[in-house]
Amino acid sequence: MTIFIVMALSWLSGGASRQGEALAETLTDVKSDSLTVSLITCYPGPEIFELYGHEAIRVRGEGMDSVWNYGVFNFREPNFVYRFVKGGTDYICAGYPFEWFLPEYISRGSKVVEQDLDMTQEEAHRLLKLLQTEALPQNRKYRYNYVKDNCATRIIDRIDEAYGHPVEYPAEVNYSTYRNEMRHYNRNYPWYQFGIDLALGSGIDYRLTGREEMFVPIEMMNKAAAGRLGDGRPLVNATRVLNEGRGDVTLPPTPWYLSPLFCAIAVFLIVSGICGYDLKKKKISRLPYSLWFILLGLAGTLTAFLVFISSHEATSPNALIFWLNPFQLLFAVCVWWRKLRPLAVAMAYYNIVAMICLLVVWPFQHQSANPAIFPLIAATLILSATYAIIIHKDSYNKK
Repeated sequence: MTIFIVMALSWLSGGASRQGEALAETLTDVKSDSLTVSLITCYPGPEIFELYGHEAIRVRGEGMDSVWNYGVFNFREPNFVYRFVKGGTDYICAGYPFEWFLPEYISRGSKVVEQDLDMTQEEAHRLLKLLQTEALPQNRKYRYNYVKDNCATRIIDRIDEAYGHPVEYPAEVNYSTYRNEMRHYNRNYPWYQFGIDLALGSGIDYRLTGREEMFVPIEMMNKAAAGRLGDGRPLVNATRVLNEGRGDVTLPPTPWYLSPLFCAIAVFLIVSGICGYDLKKKKISRLPYSLWFILLGLAGTLTAFLVFISSHEATSPNALIFWLNPFQLLFAVCVWWRKLRPLAVAMAYYNIVAMICLLVVWPFQHQSANPAIFPLIAATLILSATYAIIIHKDSYNKK
């Protein structure tokens, strides 16, 4: 489970572009009096960090054709994954020739759509100046937030600044919460979504506004098409497809027998068989206990880090901390030595109470859960109950 949490956080990047690893010099000397500004929406690709697509701004005029990209990062920077998990990842705004931008999406077969914005020349030059200023070396870094400050939301804010007032986007909401929107785009990647559901707490489960839903580029494109300016004009005055692509280039659906839910049910049945065997023999099978609680403890260590140390607002609070926490490592160790049995018994009783409470209370609280979590919680419950029962009987028989 630990690896899926790490994958979820380190790759949930809103489709950040690989092109950012070789930044181009910022475009600053623009003489054109006739600028056209457009939104460039790139559809999802097969890699995990491409699942949400990508958004950029194109500014073109006489003698220039530039793209402005807020999705630039360098995965090779030291301690990238640690800083991402901790909430300390900086992304970069970069401007470079548009001809450098499109080939990546053509090669992977992703559809690319361009929407021209209805801007006066004053507004277009104001936006270009904002982009140029933000792409300067001293300004280009920003603290990335995968749902509230990413390659799409940054563009939404800069467009508002260029117009001098907020654009009016449709208020309708398609997915109700950030988590539901993620689940839609991750639907063929259930293990990735499983990691997200473990790592991210109730901070992504509140009801969204139409504008918040635009953190995904395709949703931004759809709402921009219906957006209105303050005087009633449409935000978009022309739309064209720059690359038709090859349709859906994400991976095909994961077979049901390889899904997290099926695997979790299989684990529950195996654990039930081990517990039944132990109850019959009146003896604890230490190795399965130790392996299970080591796994929970390692995942719990990361979960505790996300809840108590990470600055990602979406990771805390997380009700799963009562199940996934570092104290489970104590249980994994204590099952091997009789002198440590009282501590193991205490952990067993804690798990019995905590798991029952989680299973009973979960439908009435705010955080949404991955269905695969419940068989795993139930497996923890029956392991703990079996341990408590066998140790109690053993102690009673020795009196």
